[in-house]
Amino acid sequence: MLDHIFLTVNDIDRSIAFYAKVLPILGVTNRLDYDGKDGPAGHPDLKGFGTNGRMFFWLRQGAAAPGTVHIGFVADSEAMVNEAHAAALVAGATEIHPPGPQLHYDPRYYAAQVRDPDGYSLEFVYKSWQHGS
Repeated sequence: MLDHIFLTVNDIDRSIAFYAKVLPILGVTNRLDYDGKDGPAGHPDLKGFGTNGRMFFWLRQGAAAPGTVHIGFVADSEAMVNEAHAAALVAGATEIHPPGPQLHYDPRYYAAQVRDPDGYSLEFVYKSWQHGS
């Protein structure tokens, strides 16, 4: 299981605004700005998102490399996939594929995929077999 991910973005303010509109739909409701000045790891000015007191999705300013990362976010229902997809488009994403069953994976795999403002591939995924349906 992953503990955290750093995503390097071209415009930190634009990315914070984008993810602040989309991630709460998926239950990622906490935000934290970390200046990194006291840490030995050299992570200045991280902008974090998380839930239940755990920050796991971090943005940092720099040169984006969108072809290198695909992120799949867990959704708790098909409705949540639909809502996250719609919010992402309104917030500036471009569509890769609309919400629907991903039959090439499994008929119970429901997802939508977009590119964030930096071009990173994001997928909102509901796997009904993981939710007892």
